[in-house]
Amino acid sequence: MNAPRPLNLVAELTYRCPLQCPYCSNPLQLGAVREALDADDWARVFREAAALGVVHVGLTGGEPSARSDLPEIVAGAEAAGLYSHLVTAAVPLDPDGLAVLAERGLCSVQISLQDADAEHSDRIAGTRSFDRKQVLAAATKKLGLPLTLNVVLHRHNLDRTREIIRLARALDADRLELANAQYQGWALLNRAALLPTRSQLDHAAGVVREECAESDRPEILFVLPDYFRDRPKPCMAGWAQQHIVVAPNGLALPCHGAAELPGLEFWNVQEHALAECWSDSPGMNAYRGEDWMPEPCRSCDARKQDFGGCRCQAFALTGDASATDPACGLSPHHAAIEEAVAAPKEDVFRFRFPGNAAD
Repeated sequence: MNAPRPLNLVAELTYRCPLQCPYCSNPLQLGAVREALDADDWARVFREAAALGVVHVGLTGGEPSARSDLPEIVAGAEAAGLYSHLVTAAVPLDPDGLAVLAERGLCSVQISLQDADAEHSDRIAGTRSFDRKQVLAAATKKLGLPLTLNVVLHRHNLDRTREIIRLARALDADRLELANAQYQGWALLNRAALLPTRSQLDHAAGVVREECAESDRPEILFVLPDYFRDRPKPCMAGWAQQHIVVAPNGLALPCHGAAELPGLEFWNVQEHALAECWSDSPGMNAYRGEDWMPEPCRSCDARKQDFGGCRCQAFALTGDASATDPACGLSPHHAAIEEAVAAPKEDVFRFRFPGNAAD
């Protein structure tokens, strides 16, 4: 199969993280994935990605600054000519460390926030981190780097959407991603505690419209979660269409959760060139294109826009990764979504196991 040109590389440098967020999308079995790539390995992957046509690399995890060789990894992205974007929880990274990354060629920074104030944010993070996030946000702007803030929205913070937007303005963020929780990994485990009500979502959407009318700073992205839509979103712009994810163990994947799908063979960048992993591995080609699609996807006019939805969500909710995403109102499994939305809510979180931020 002719593979499309990838544009973005997601470099999952580690799954270690000092935060314990109950909506983390990383695998539940974190200890089963070892870090197998050193800075030289990542530099080679970056060069091979650039040769494929990739222009952007997201340095993420877990918490990428848990790696002591992060400056060398950033330098490798710079040498390959890639635009490097750091996705960080701002712990353990500090302003001095960020300055070193900027010197090595870092292009932009995304900082996660859990809420609009320390009490609520630190509760969700499972550790004190809110004040450090503000310090690192200020350091990012002082260095002249573009600043994105990412806030995962759920039942416990949606009612403070206005306060979150105004905090983003106070921090002079260039972009604010109001990312309604996607129920994969730890978020699926905590779904009953995280799922909002429709009225909460409608109110938050109204707040976003009002705040955007008041000011065009920051740029705000707000998208309804799958559970409250009649049609699914294309996962990662479609399976193996634009994005390559390289996990800490070197597996090249079409999305963050694909390694947990049974029966799929993905190749490792330690054993194959990235171009081979992208174009030829059986797992990458499993759901690329339309031949795999069942009805109603196969004859649906939206199949070229939503690509049948999310394969990981389909497997999590139906046990069949090739099923039509239950988020779609046309799916024979849509009742699984309706039942989850209507189910009783919980208040107790199952927190992500705490990581070790030190090498």
